[in-house]
Amino acid sequence: MRELGKDDRRAIGLDLMRVQFGWPIGRPLVGSLKDGLWEVRSTLPSQRIARLILCFHENMLVVLHGFIKKTQKTPSDDLALAKRRMKEVTQ
Repeated sequence: MRELGKDDRRAIGLDLMRVQFGWPIGRPLVGSLKDGLWEVRSTLPSQRIARLILCFHENMLVVLHGFIKKTQKTPSDDLALAKRRMKEVTQ
C-alpha cells in the first residue's frame, strides 16, 4: 500500500476511519471473511480496488494485510497471510 499515490492512500484511510468510528458497518464497505476476519473494500481514485483484511482484538481494529484486488475472489495466499498475522496478534 505504500506504493500507492497520496489520493489512493487517503481514500483507504478515510474508509478505515469510517469503519473504526462507525462499527458495525455492513456491505458494501465491509464484509465478513469468517473466523473473525473482516474485509474493507475501498474503491480508489485511480480506478483500482484495494482490500484490507482486519480483525478486532481487545476493542482495537487491527489491519492485518492490504492488497490491490485483481480477481473476483480473495486470493488464498492473502487470506492465509492475514490468518497467520491474526494468530500472532491474538496470542
